[in-house]
Amino acid sequence: MAHSIGNGSPPGVFAQLTRRQLVQNGVLGAGALAVGSLGLPRAARALDEINFWATGTLDIGDDGWRTIANDSGVKVDFTDNGNDPGPVVAKLAAGNATDIYDVGGLQGGSEKELAKRGLIAPWDISQIPNYASVWQWAKDIPYLTHDGKIYGIPTVINADSIIAIRDKAGSVDSYGVIFDPKLKGKTAMEDAWINSVTFAAIYLKNSENAKIAEPGNLTADELGLVMEFLIKHKRERQFRTFWNGWEQGLQLVANQEVWVMTGWEPIVYAARKRGVDCYYAVPKEGYEGWANNTILLKGAVVRGRTKTAHQLVNALLSGFYGCKLGLLRGYVVPTDNNVAYATTHANAFDPADVRELAEHVKQKFAGKVYWQNTRPDNFQLYETWWQRLRNA
Repeated sequence: MAHSIGNGSPPGVFAQLTRRQLVQNGVLGAGALAVGSLGLPRAARALDEINFWATGTLDIGDDGWRTIANDSGVKVDFTDNGNDPGPVVAKLAAGNATDIYDVGGLQGGSEKELAKRGLIAPWDISQIPNYASVWQWAKDIPYLTHDGKIYGIPTVINADSIIAIRDKAGSVDSYGVIFDPKLKGKTAMEDAWINSVTFAAIYLKNSENAKIAEPGNLTADELGLVMEFLIKHKRERQFRTFWNGWEQGLQLVANQEVWVMTGWEPIVYAARKRGVDCYYAVPKEGYEGWANNTILLKGAVVRGRTKTAHQLVNALLSGFYGCKLGLLRGYVVPTDNNVAYATTHANAFDPADVRELAEHVKQKFAGKVYWQNTRPDNFQLYETWWQRLRNA
């Protein structure tokens, strides 16, 4: 995920437009548009109610939240945060977000910065019994902790790579295909440095022996190397475009304007429904892993909702949320409780489907994976370089 910076538009604005596009295309539920209790004064809300401010794709709709309320006792008002971490961090730091929201759901990487600034509080794992069921490698995501305390709970997890049209691109197993001059004008990458810079760095590190230590957190020199590489190929017209958001990404593949591009796995499923024989490649250089993590906003602590927030997180890991989210989005909550829940609620969820989805994601992470990082050490330099690429 973490997918959306508009071409020439302020990143946060375009990210929100992108989510609106998802909603307009039926990818998001109606609940993603709900404003929740935004207009209510704090004192008017009960202590068993949580304002959940997260990426729109984490919404499970009114019927889903009713089940969460019945099972856990926590009533959820869900609001789409627009997905782009930059504006979310800004609203927490300089806006009134902490006066309104209790729990956040954010693409991983900003936890350390938010914790240092006192904008989020650590989770007390003893109050989240279902945390024990979270897959260990998901617990080990590097940016979930700060000073030995857990600030991010991995709630959704996946790994991204390359979309390829079978009869045009053939068998693809490397990001090198994106830069292959034989496919000049038939390739694309996303107009978002958090994804495209990482993909290019993974390729250069593993297939071109570039001296890159961590593709998700490049030094200034490493970043310069990667960006000069991308700018060179852009000037040579290698790319059909740098695509913006769900709608354009899907159209490029569905209309076969490009034959290969880096992108989101849901685009593959949507393009197949339009009759395109495409697939998600398994790159030999490794996937770009990402996680959307649940964070405890400091406002919840101030308002006495800490216990309720922990109850909500425990509910998100209890199995129902994972089954529902997998059904709606094809996303995985990293716990085997999903399969256990589907097994005991086979009238609502197919246990075989839930298990297959979990194994699909586990298989990706069994190989080489580099984590997406929305707040690398040099993130401001990333933005400067990305603007140079746009202007190249």
